[in-house]
Formats: sequence, structure tokens, C-alpha cells
Amino acid sequence: MSELPRYEYVKLADAIAADIAVGKLPQGAALPGERAMTDLHGVSIGTVRRAIVELRKRGLVATLPAKGTYVIGTPQPSGDDPEEREPDA
Repeated sequence: MSELPRYEYVKLADAIAADIAVGKLPQGAALPGERAMTDLHGVSIGTVRRAIVELRKRGLVATLPAKGTYVIGTPQPSGDDPEEREPDA
């Protein structure tokens, strides 16, 4: 069965989460501004805003009014991959 298409904001959130996971965006780093991200990723500002909301839901970023959005966490393994699961004791 083919995989369902993902929304653009989810793709963007996943890309940013991947950058966080590999250390390209370390904890405490500021994300680029919304307008810069629209140019960088070729998406609308609405898509960027929804992606940031998604990242906040995942506990990866926090937004400070008039200051920006900062990395506060790292992605956790989803548990879907059997190799990522801890062995049964």
C-alpha cells in the first residue's frame, strides 16, 4: 500500500526536526525568521507558521514574543522502527 501524501507544513517540520536531531540546530539556537524561512524553503508564511506550531507540539522549539523561536529539545525515536526499540528484559 502506498504512503499517504504529507502536508507541506509537516514536511517542513520534519526537515527542521531532522536538522535538530543531527545537531545542525543545537539546543538554544534560534530558528531563522518566518520570512527568511519562506525564502529558504520555498513555502508560504502560513506553512512556516503551521510548521512552527507543529514543532512546539513536539516539544522541540519555544517561541518568545518579539524575540524569535528557539530550539529547546531533541526529537525522540518514534518507536515505529524495531531497531530503535529497547530489548525486552
